[in-house]
Amino acid sequence: MEEKRYKAIIESILFTMGNSVELEKIAATIELDSKETKRMIEELAREYEDEGRGMRIMELENAYQMCTSQDTYEYLIRIARQPKKHVLTDVLLETLSIVAYKQPVTKAEIEKIRGVSCEHAVSKLVEYNLISELGRLDAPGRPMLFGTTEEFLRNFGVHSLEELPRMSQMQMEEFKREAEAEVEVQI
Repeated sequence: MEEKRYKAIIESILFTMGNSVELEKIAATIELDSKETKRMIEELAREYEDEGRGMRIMELENAYQMCTSQDTYEYLIRIARQPKKHVLTDVLLETLSIVAYKQPVTKAEIEKIRGVSCEHAVSKLVEYNLISELGRLDAPGRPMLFGTTEEFLRNFGVHSLEELPRMSQMQMEEFKREAEAEVEVQI
C-alpha cells in the first residue's frame, strides 16, 4: 500500500475516534511497525500545520488526537453560540398539542390519548423549552404534570392559551383514533 493511503487511513482513524489513540493501536490497525507509523503521523501533522488547516494532530503521551487549530477557536465559539433550530416531527407536534389543550397533563394522560409511549417526545419538548414540569399531581405515585412555556407562546405567535382554537370532544376522539391507527400500522 502506498504512503498516501496509509496517511488517509490514519487521518480517518483520528477523526472518527475523537479521543486520543495510542500509537501501538494505530500501527497494529494499519499493519505497520510503530516507528514507521509515528513517522507518517508526524509528517501528516506537519502537513496540516504547513497548510494552515483548521485541524491539527497532537501527540499526547504516545497517543495522537485530531483537534481544532487554536486560531479557529473564536469562530467555533461563534457558531456554538448561534441558536439551534429545532425540528418538530409529527410525533412532537401531536404531543405538544395534547399538552397545550389538556394542561396540566401527565405522561399517562398523553399516552392514553396517543395510544403510545410519549417518554421521548416529552423529553424533547422539555429540552426545546416548549413544555415544562409544573409540579406533581396529588395522586398515587405523584406523577409529574406538564404544561406549555412562554417559549411555546413565542414560537407559535400566541399571546395567551385562550387564543388557541377550542377542540371539541369529537375532534379529540378522532385524534385518538388516528393515533391508534398509526400505532397499528407500525406494528
